[in-house]
Amino acid sequence: MKKVVLSIPEISCGHCTSSIDAALNELDGVISATSSVDKKETEVEFEEKIISIGAIIEVIDDIGFAATVVGE
Repeated sequence: MKKVVLSIPEISCGHCTSSIDAALNELDGVISATSSVDKKETEVEFEEKIISIGAIIEVIDDIGFAATVVGE
């Protein structure tokens, strides 16, 4: 299992965090995804053998947000 913190500057409300968390938590290999409005970040725990950081960022991009890795 791996944990990554993603910076998502466009997070501005609870709806944003709910949309991101719902999209990520549906993915095979994602154990948990939790976003913060205050930090404008999403913390994701996932299985590297099943899904990559790149695929996670692509899903976030597909729902209209830009994400970059800030911590692992």
